[in-house]
Amino acid sequence: MKIEIPTMNGFIPDCYSKFADQKIEGKPSRSFPIFITDAPDNAKTLAVYFRDFDSVPVCGFTWIHWLAANLSVQDVPANISHSNNNFDFVQGNNSNISKFLGENAGPVEGYTGPMPPDKTHYYTLTVYALDTKLDLKEGYWLNDFLRKMEGHVIDSATISVPSRAE
Repeated sequence: MKIEIPTMNGFIPDCYSKFADQKIEGKPSRSFPIFITDAPDNAKTLAVYFRDFDSVPVCGFTWIHWLAANLSVQDVPANISHSNNNFDFVQGNNSNISKFLGENAGPVEGYTGPMPPDKTHYYTLTVYALDTKLDLKEGYWLNDFLRKMEGHVIDSATISVPSRAE
């Protein structure tokens, strides 16, 4: 299985990250498209985990940017996370839910875009091909996501994509 997302000069495009138009987006919440090839024929659903390991020196933990499960499409369209669409999938909590961030953290479920504060960060996107639909409800936690996938991952692919700070 292979995954790909669009890039701009090798970086996550501005419209999906820190440099999204603030008048339109506020904090970046428009999810990028994901193109998946060579997924196993027996995959029933796909799951997405997008995170930032470079956040550890900044905030003390790996930042969860997006958890999505039960996707039944191989090409995940842009802005699927926060658009009204006909896709049946569930999204988990991202790190904006942290009690340490206060009131203006941004969306707590679904995609929240990269906003590296100190330098270029490398974001890790993993897509899992699963042999089942996961029993998860909207707003699930990472630990539930990982436990529900145990024994059901038939393939996965991971890429690392940078997002610029300046």
